Amino acid sequence: MAEVIKLFQYNTLGALMAGLYDGSLTIEELLEHGDLGIGTLDSIDGELIVLDGKAYQAKGSGDQPEVVEVPLDAKVPYAAVVPHQAEVIFRQRFEMTDKELEDRIESYYDGVNLFRSIKIKGRFKKMHVRMIPKSSTDRKFADVATMQPEYAIENISGTIVGIWTPEMFHGVSVAGYHLHFLSDDLTFGGHVMDFIIEDGLVEVGPVDQLDQRFPVQDRHYLFAKLNVDEMKEDIEKAE
Repeated sequence: MAEVIKLFQYNTLGALMAGLYDGSLTIEELLEHGDLGIGTLDSIDGELIVLDGKAYQAKGSGDQPEVVEVPLDAKVPYAAVVPHQAEVIFRQRFEMTDKELEDRIESYYDGVNLFRSIKIKGRFKKMHVRMIPKSSTDRKFADVATMQPEYAIENISGTIVGIWTPEMFHGVSVAGYHLHFLSDDLTFGGHVMDFIIEDGLVEVGPVDQLDQRFPVQDRHYLFAKLNVDEMKEDIEKAE
């Protein structure tokens, strides 16, 4: 029997939209469930990038993002990781925009109602990223997102990692692509806004199950009143 591949997700994107930013799961615990993924850190302090079993944080700092490896005792309020296993692999041999490449990736999907893990290692003519700035829990995510720093760089090599989410799970995560980038030299990264790829190796992994965990010890989460319609609007603004 084939191994079941589980996407492990801690908390929901909707909870972040409601301002629930307190980290309550350690990086060490998170990495037990996968070697590729995305998320944010305690107090939404930047972007979490999980690549090859290591966790990195990208946050705005001066003229370019600051990227650091995250200690195992750091905590996250939201993250999604998977033991990535490539089911589809193809070489992108010519220049494409992010939208063109995403359409090509989706042409390999067998159906539209399953999660997928995404890994794209390549050379990029342009990479445009942003990162959410650290904030207290009394501010809505969508409001904080209006102040997030953005950076663009040309001619850079690195890896895009992320998750593709079916429309029916919008709110649990963001429907479609949620991608983060990390340069090969570990100096540039963040939440992917757009890019132009020159060439690279694209991997698409299957997801058989969703292991959705909740911060059951966090009383702010347990008693939070969430406005679902407002949450969806805020996801659209922020993502």
